[in-house]
Amino acid sequence: MSAGEELAALERQVISCRRCPRLVAWREEVARVKRAAFAGQEYWGRPVPGFGDPAARLLIVGLAPAAHGGNRTGRIFTGDRSGDWLFAALYRAGLANQPHSVSRDDGLRLRDCYIAAAVRCAPPANRPTTTERDNCLPYLARELELLTGVTVIVALGAFAWDATLRVLGSPRPKPRFGHGAEARLDTVTLVGCYHPSQQNTFTGRLTIGMMDEVLGRAKTLSRSTR
Repeated sequence: MSAGEELAALERQVISCRRCPRLVAWREEVARVKRAAFAGQEYWGRPVPGFGDPAARLLIVGLAPAAHGGNRTGRIFTGDRSGDWLFAALYRAGLANQPHSVSRDDGLRLRDCYIAAAVRCAPPANRPTTTERDNCLPYLARELELLTGVTVIVALGAFAWDATLRVLGSPRPKPRFGHGAEARLDTVTLVGCYHPSQQNTFTGRLTIGMMDEVLGRAKTLSRSTR
């Protein structure tokens, strides 16, 4: 099978996953109760697979789907403020064909970029347990096996940074997360970026310029290293 077909097969595995009882119960409750603003919409309510360009050289790893974002729309970083920020930045960087992502069928296409998450189900209070993280990491590991062109991984936040290191095998001493931090790990370079959560973007901890700088650096690295 081609990489695209293998990724599609993995996507089906992710969507059918029920490994974590707490996350299954939470994601399905959120999909059933719904937020008032989305009361008329049908929620996805399942694990959210990665998506993007099978030939990507750049992989972006987030924490987990938002309860009323990816858990509603079925696409990671889609339908919430964090996603609004991220996809606008990807568009400015020339990695997406449009600056917004609102649904799985909105025409969004990523160029040379793939997006995944450390945990594929929306967790209560955005806090997965270490067991839930470890249950999910084989999916990220498999994506990395299939995305053979990836040379740079951008970790959005410390949780994604640590999860990625667990998949890749962390050297000693363990590289510390920081915005703009870089760690060379065999054939890939891991780059840190503050997560585009409202807590970070509303307070100015993460600015548009900071996000653009990290993505620009990651894009340059992805095209100059192998």
